[in-house]
Amino acid sequence: MPAIMPAAVATPSFSPLYQQIKGLIIASLQAGEWKAGEAIPSEQELAQRFGVSQGTVRKAIDEMAAEKLVVRRQGKGTYVATHAEQEVRYRFLRLVPDEVEAPGERVQADAGKLVRQLLDCKRQRAPAWIARQLQMRAGDAMIEVRRLLHARGRPVVLDDIWLPGALFKGLTLERLEQQRGPFYGFFEAEYGVHMIRAEEKIRAVAADAESAALLQVPVGAPLLSVERLSFTYGDRPVELRRGLYHTDSHYYRNELN
Repeated sequence: MPAIMPAAVATPSFSPLYQQIKGLIIASLQAGEWKAGEAIPSEQELAQRFGVSQGTVRKAIDEMAAEKLVVRRQGKGTYVATHAEQEVRYRFLRLVPDEVEAPGERVQADAGKLVRQLLDCKRQRAPAWIARQLQMRAGDAMIEVRRLLHARGRPVVLDDIWLPGALFKGLTLERLEQQRGPFYGFFEAEYGVHMIRAEEKIRAVAADAESAALLQVPVGAPLLSVERLSFTYGDRPVELRRGLYHTDSHYYRNELN
């Protein structure tokens, strides 16, 4: 007999069965039943657990793998995706040097060459416009991180990052400086916060005096503004990020399906 779906992930009765099973598996991920990088039960075990066919479970897992929620390893099983995985760790970074032109070339190689310079990390009260996007109350504690990314000795990205203070207790500039990998891998390993998808708004802007000084460009120089809202399981927003990109030798690359 199929399991009854909890209210938090309930879907309409006309939803395909594999989608309902996908919702149940995601609910288990959200509840922390399986941690980032850990193996989830086999398709046969999940089929028995939910009272459905193995084919239905496989279709649910196929869709989750396509969305990079899980990673399949040949002969080993299926694992919860982590930003420590080479194929996942830079999937939100779209900055590519001009010489990379072939569609099949991987972005990770150049991403790994970006050098991070942390400028600030401070805890403060969330203004209304940030609180609204992160589904917080104005005045709630938040953490603001500012950093530069350098490529070949030149600053190319100025990032302002805002995080809910309740989820990132104890996050300091010193802790960020001690870790060498991507922020998202650190966030999931240390705070159990998994960034699984993001929405972005992109527009052209002119550099003001502050950003021009940090990015070493003239005031009024054209920059690409990329505002990203990142979500964890259950479509909960957990990070707001605004990046200013200097694109004289890089471009912003996306893949559309």
